[in-house]
Amino acid sequence: MFVLHDDPTPFFVHTKSGAMCFKEGTDLANLASRYKLLQHDGEINPKDKAINTDKKMIQCPCLQGWHGPHCGIPTIVYHSNLPSKSKVTPRKVRRRVINGININHEFDLLHARFHELGDVVDVFLVCESNFTAYGDSRPLLFRQMILNGTFDYIKHKILYIFLDHFPNGGHTDGWIADDYLRTYLTKNGMSRLEGLKRDDVFVINDADEIPARDGILFLKLFDGWTEPVGIHLRKSLYGFYWRQFGTLNVLSACTAAMLFKVYKGDGILLRRRSYYSMSGFREYENSTGRILIPWAIGSPVHYAGWHCSWCFKPEGIYYKLISAQNGDFPRWGDYKEKRKISYIKDLIRTGGWFDGSVPDYPPSDPKEHMYAPKYLLENYKKYHHLLENPYAKEKR
Repeated sequence: MFVLHDDPTPFFVHTKSGAMCFKEGTDLANLASRYKLLQHDGEINPKDKAINTDKKMIQCPCLQGWHGPHCGIPTIVYHSNLPSKSKVTPRKVRRRVINGININHEFDLLHARFHELGDVVDVFLVCESNFTAYGDSRPLLFRQMILNGTFDYIKHKILYIFLDHFPNGGHTDGWIADDYLRTYLTKNGMSRLEGLKRDDVFVINDADEIPARDGILFLKLFDGWTEPVGIHLRKSLYGFYWRQFGTLNVLSACTAAMLFKVYKGDGILLRRRSYYSMSGFREYENSTGRILIPWAIGSPVHYAGWHCSWCFKPEGIYYKLISAQNGDFPRWGDYKEKRKISYIKDLIRTGGWFDGSVPDYPPSDPKEHMYAPKYLLENYKKYHHLLENPYAKEKR
C-alpha cells in the first residue's frame, strides 16, 4: 500500500490587507513593498477560511505568465477553453495528484517526467510487464533501475506495479493488449492507495506524454475547473527537433470520483471521448451539482506539455519496432529492412516515416518557449540526441 498525505508545501503567502498570493506567480518584492506579509499558507486566520475571489480583495502583483487575483492561473490555463476561469478559487487543502504511466524503455523521458512533476505529483503509478505489447518476454528494466539506485531521487513517490501476464486475445488483436496495460495500471494501482479522497486528481499518460508542471499544479491547488481535462501537447518525432504542426490534445485527467463513478476505475476509458454516453455520467454530473464540460489545458498555440514520439537513439527505435503491439497496422517491425539501424538513422536525419513519406516540419529552435522539458535542456550534453538532430550533417 502507498499512503497518501496532504502536501505541506507553502504555495501561498498572505498579507495583513487580505491578499492571498501564489508565491511562484507573484512579484514578491513588489508585494512586500506594498503590503506587509502576514503568514504563509497553512496558517490562515479563521476569518479568512472562506477563500474566494472577492472584488474588494487586494489583487496580487503578477509576474509575467501568471494571471488572476491570486496570480495562480498560468498562461496555459488562462488561454485555455476553460469556461469558468473567473470562478477558480484556491483550495484550503490541496488535492493529491496521482500520475499513472506504463513503461517499456522510455527512460530518458521518464527522468524528464519525474523532474518536471516530482514536486507536484504525490504518487507515480508506474506499471511494468515482463511481456512486450507484442507478447514477447522482456526483462524488467525499470525494476532493475529502481534496485540499482537510478531513481533514488524519486523512489519515495513511486508505486511499482508488476503486470505478470499477457491478456487473452492480445496476440491476435494488439489493441486488446494496448488497452489492458492501462486498465491493469489503473485498477491495480488505485486499489493500493490508502487515504485517497474523491476530489484528488488522477492523470494518465503514455510514457512519451509529459504534462507541463504549471498545468498540473493548477489542478492541485484550485477549485472551479470542470472535468474531464485534456492537455495540449507539443508534438515531435524522434526528438524535440522534428516539431510537428498543431498539438495533440489527449483527455488525461479527472477526479478520483469521476474515475470510479463514470469510468469504473478504468484509465483507458478516460482517454476516450465517449464519457457522456457512459452509464454513470449523468448520475455523477447530478451529484456534483454542475454541468461537466470537458476542457483542455493549453491551446493549439500554447503548449501544456510534450508528446515526443519514437524519441530514442536508433537502438531504442529498433526495440520499439519489435515490441509494438499487433494491431496498429502496418506493423513496421515486421519488415526486416525497416529494422536496420542504418535505415533508422536515415529516418532520424530526414524526419521521414516508415512508409517513405517525409512530412513538412515547421522550424524549431532549442531556445524557443516549451521546446523541451526543462530537465533535458539543463542536461543538454547528456540528452543532445533528443534536443538536436544527431545525423543532420551526414550525407546520404
